[in-house]
Amino acid sequence: MRGMSMLHDMKTFEDKRWAAVCERRHGTFLYAVRTTGVFCKPGCASRLPKRDNVEFFDTPQAARASGYRPCKRCRPEAEVHPEVTRACRLIEESESPPTTAELALAANLSESAFQRLFKRVTGVTSKAYVDAVRAQRAKALLAAGSSVTTATYAAGFESSSRFFAKAGEALGMTPAHYRAGAPGTRIVYGVAPCRLGRVLVAATERGICSITLGDTERELVALLKEEFHQAVLKRDTEFAEVVRKVAAFVDSPGLAFDLPLDIRGTVFQRRVWEELRNIPPGETCTYTEVANAVGKPKAVRAVASACAANRLAVAIPCHRVKRNDGSQGGYRWGLERKKLLQEIERESEGAS
Repeated sequence: MRGMSMLHDMKTFEDKRWAAVCERRHGTFLYAVRTTGVFCKPGCASRLPKRDNVEFFDTPQAARASGYRPCKRCRPEAEVHPEVTRACRLIEESESPPTTAELALAANLSESAFQRLFKRVTGVTSKAYVDAVRAQRAKALLAAGSSVTTATYAAGFESSSRFFAKAGEALGMTPAHYRAGAPGTRIVYGVAPCRLGRVLVAATERGICSITLGDTERELVALLKEEFHQAVLKRDTEFAEVVRKVAAFVDSPGLAFDLPLDIRGTVFQRRVWEELRNIPPGETCTYTEVANAVGKPKAVRAVASACAANRLAVAIPCHRVKRNDGSQGGYRWGLERKKLLQEIERESEGAS
């Protein structure tokens, strides 16, 4: 009888864990899928497996010992600390920047312990994270047409002098310079044929800032000039090799993309784009699954907007995201291209 009771308790315990997986809730355990050989966090946005194919583990080491490999999307072996996750959410969602003391109190840690933990997990201090969030807010407001003064205070800076002190690092230029369309910024570009028509690749000194798909070179160059209307644009023959590599990547999206990117967006957009890059080639997920994966389950529309704001076609694979009903949703470069990219990836993964 005692053995039967223990078996019942174990089944109930695993049922609770399975419910957490189905609801994409975060948890302290891991689940592995026998048919794929992969183990994941319970909040992973991967396609939900069949219950009979799932087993649970308490640690990554235990999952690996049973022959499973870590999921590339949710990275289950990454160090997880809910105190840091909550602190990041608090910083991102607060109208005025929280102090280190407030963040430490929310984490139930001393200030020194909180600072050490936050930097170890995120790689930056909490103050640097606060500054980055404020600068990204200001950047979005400037791009939307707000004045420097309005953007400064709406983003949570105490004064315009504090904003200007951080602007060069966050924007790569002064706020007024950014809002004016980056006059004087040098951008090189090139155009090449690909399976989807034509691809234009543009880059700043930091890396590739735009990958655009279209039917004609004239159309693509016109769009580039509209987007960077005050920059110094130059078609550079020495840039042709980079353009060729990007065109090859567009033709075969399953290839590794190792070229530097100049990714500019809000903190939330960058989180969404990073999650998109974790979706394996040949697979798709929904806007809702992405929202859950970035810890914002109610921000489905914001996720869709972040996908629409992506300027780096294929390199940031927003073509791998669909609506909950399975329909394609939108795509900046046309739904036919989105469908074709998905087909190319499925065929490539099927042949590998």
